[in-house]
Order: sequence, then structure tokens, then C-alpha cells
Amino acid sequence: MSKRVAVVLSGCGVFDGSEIYETVITLLRLDSSGSSYQCFAPDIPQHHVINHLTGEPMSEERNVLVEAARLARGKIKPLDQLDVELFEALIIPGGFGAAKNLSDFAFKGQQLSVLPVLQRVVKAFCDGGKPIGLICIAPAMAGKLFGQGVTCTIGNDADTASTVEATGAVHRECGVDGIVVDQQFKLVSTPAYMLAGRITEAASGINKLVDKVLELA
Repeated sequence: MSKRVAVVLSGCGVFDGSEIYETVITLLRLDSSGSSYQCFAPDIPQHHVINHLTGEPMSEERNVLVEAARLARGKIKPLDQLDVELFEALIIPGGFGAAKNLSDFAFKGQQLSVLPVLQRVVKAFCDGGKPIGLICIAPAMAGKLFGQGVTCTIGNDADTASTVEATGAVHRECGVDGIVVDQQFKLVSTPAYMLAGRITEAASGINKLVDKVLELA
């Protein structure tokens, strides 16, 4: 049966927004499965803008929703308009936007806070028993989003895993082609470009994540 999935983006580009390959792989797998999706993003300023050629910050301002619209081909809505009743599942791709725009994990580590509108959305999905997929660095928010004891993965980086566990989450090591499933919270996570060296490696885990999220929905 076709499922309706909300996909939350955090900009456009690995260093200051949503990781482009991870997003495209997610949307392609959803479409290939016969499911439908709607993209959302917060209508807020980006934390900063990175020159993806040099890796250096740029002296300009951009909007997360406007930038994410590039990935969604313009078919995107503000995150505060997400009606949880209309969807069976939620997926958040990675990219540093998850750690800079959706949260401040990149700057505050275990003391992170999550964007309040995202916290409300995730709580509503969780309260409704609806599955959620977190990709790449996005699971770093799991402890704040779900609470103590939630199980997730960011791959096998010991320092990042230790920081994630300091937020109250339980970290499980995972290969690039694997997923970690928390049955209680219906949370599925995969490392993607935390480990991937090529797009096919990222796809191997993301495809499994999407499939599992749809199975749980």
C-alpha cells in the first residue's frame, strides 16, 4: 500500500544544509516504492553559508526554506505547516544543516538544542506511533528528540558516538550498508555519508532505511 511520507530538509548542500545525494536517494527510493512524499523545511535563516568549492564561510545570508526548495524543485512547504495527520512516516536526511539549522549539535555537542518546531513535529509522529528515519548526522538529535534510552547510529566514529550517548541516546555501531532500528520508538537510522566513500555506498543503507520506515508505517 502506498504510504505518505514527510521529508524534512535543512537547506541545500552538505556543509550548511541537507546532503544532496542523501536527499535524492531518499526521494528516489520513496517514489520507486510507489509511496508519495512532501518536503518541508523551517522558514529561518541558515546559521551560515559555506562556499562548497573552498569550504570557507561566505559573507552572505540565505534562508533554509528557500535553499531547500532547490532540492525539492520548488515543491516544498514551511515546516510549521506540516500536518502529522496527513502522513504515515517522517524522514530527515543528513548534511551539516541537521547539526547547524535543525539543531546546534555542530556547535554545542551534547548540550545541543533542537529547533522547537521540529521537536513538536517529531513528538507528534512519535505519539502517533509513526516511524521516523534519521540519516547520517541527523541521529545526533535523537537523544533530544526522543528522550533517554533511544537507540540510533551515526556509524562508528568513537568521538561522535560518545557525544551522542552523552545526550541520553544509546549508540550502536553500524556499517555503511546497515540500519539500526529502535522498535520502541520506531526510529530507523543509517550512517550514509558519515561512512560512505561513494554514492552507491550511501544508497545501500539509505534504501534499507526507507524500506524499513515504510514497513513500520
